[in-house]
Formats: sequence, C-alpha cells, structure tokens
Amino acid sequence: MTALDSTAPISRGKLMWQMTRPHTLTATFVPVILGTVMALFETSIHWGLFLAMMAAGLCLQIATNLFNEYYDFKKGLDTAESVGIGGGIVRHGLQPSMVLSVALILYVIAGFIGIYIAASTSFWLIAIGVVGMAVGYFYTGGPLPIAYTPFGELFAGVFMGIGFILIAYYLQTLEVTMWAFLLSFPFGILVGAINMSNNIRDIQEDTIGGRKTLPILLGRERAITGLAIAFIVSYVWIVALVVLQIVTPWALLVLLAVPKSITAIKSFRLGKTKPMMMGPAMKSTALTNTFVGILLTIGLFIEWLL
Repeated sequence: MTALDSTAPISRGKLMWQMTRPHTLTATFVPVILGTVMALFETSIHWGLFLAMMAAGLCLQIATNLFNEYYDFKKGLDTAESVGIGGGIVRHGLQPSMVLSVALILYVIAGFIGIYIAASTSFWLIAIGVVGMAVGYFYTGGPLPIAYTPFGELFAGVFMGIGFILIAYYLQTLEVTMWAFLLSFPFGILVGAINMSNNIRDIQEDTIGGRKTLPILLGRERAITGLAIAFIVSYVWIVALVVLQIVTPWALLVLLAVPKSITAIKSFRLGKTKPMMMGPAMKSTALTNTFVGILLTIGLFIEWLL
C-alpha cells in the first residue's frame, strides 16, 4: 500500500489510480517483456499474443491489488489512521463496493483476453488462467486468505514472477524449456521480495489484524536478513548461469542493480527507528526487481543480436 500524503480532497479517478498501486505494476510488464525476449532465441514474435498477455497480466494484478484493498478494509485492517492507500476508502469517501466492482470487471476483461490467447495457442491455458485468478482473489478473500499465512511471498513469486515469464515464453514458442525456467527463477525470487517488503512494513498492523505473515513469524530483523538473502541468491543464480555458459556474460548487466538492493536493506534497518525510511526501502526493493528484469532483458537481447 502506498501512502497518501494528506487528507485533502482527491478526485475519484485519481484515487482509483492510486488504489491500483501503479508502482508495483512493473511486476507484470517486466516479466512479460523478459519472457517474450527469451522467446526470440526460438522464434519470431507474435505481437498480438504479446499485447494480449500484457493486458491480461495487468488486469489480473490490478484486480488483485483492488481485492486486497477491499478485503483489508472490510476486515478492519484499514482505518482512517492507516498509512497505506487502503485508508483512502474511509478518508476520501470512495465506496468499497466500487473498488470491488472494478476488480470484478477487470477479471471479466482478463477472462475474455484469456479466451483469445487460449484459442490461439492451447486451451490448457484456460485452466492455468482460472487458477491464477483464484489465487488473486483468495490472496485476501475467502475464509483463509493467503495474505494471512506465511505463503504470500511464495505465491507471488511463483505466479507473478516465474509464471508470467514462462507463460509469455510459451505463447511465442508453444513450449517451456529448462533454459526458460532457469532464467525465470531469480526474477520469481525478486517478485516475492516485493511482497516481503510490504509485509515487513506492515508487521505492526498485520499483527493486530491477526495475520501470520512470514515477517511476523521471523521477526523484523530476521525478515530483513531474509530479504537480503533473497537479493543475494538472485544475483548469485544469474552469475552461476553465466559461469555454466547457459547465458553469455551480457547477463551480468544485472549486477548494476546491486546498489539498489543495498539501499533497500539499509533503509529497512534504519526504518526501525526512522519510520520515514520505510518508503525509500520499499521503493528500492521494487526498483531492484525492475532493474534486474530490464537489465537481464537487455543482456539477452544483445546476446540475440550478436
């Protein structure tokens, strides 16, 4: 949840835009672009399927974010004192029913796009899409929301990280190779890291709300250490792929993102006594994810050109 800076009047359209958590949407378009560039090594690009995958992925992620805001409000986690955007429902008069309706409309749109994608490739993708939509809804909805368990990071990493990359790759090649999986794995870890950064920030409110997130179970300091380990594993994984000659040294461009990872960890540690550092910490985590995805994409594209 991104913070609203004031209680001043705000337009409904702008508030709804903020409710989508636009700073997190790179977790959709970066893996879709990465998976598509990976497919260049096997085939030419079908741009219609690329755009359809991008649109469906964005619809699903935004809908999931809106479900999150709606159910956090309904379950009392978001109040007028909340530091996140969810508090905007009560502070700015946005109707919860409107948030839920927009989320459901986005699911319908994603469903129609999914039918086009399946008709162009494989109808097995409909089943995969239904599972993905169910995970998005049950992340905060249902009797036992995923967000209330220690598995939020795992589901985010698998479905939005690894899953989006492999589906984008499959749409172009009609296959999923071990090479594609190995390249998708570190990005999946980093998508999970974004989820963990949100949960680290929300430890206090989530504890009050009865959640049992991974950072709550680990404790703040160990959760931050876990986040640092996630960053390290991602970089080491890509370096290992280069050493094993699975990809060329151009993939090492991802190491340019290391300073952002360091900034994220330092900011989270400072956040214990300086809450204002939590914002920069989360931003640096998201930028790590974005930079790694973009830099890996650039490295692969250069490799393909050469």
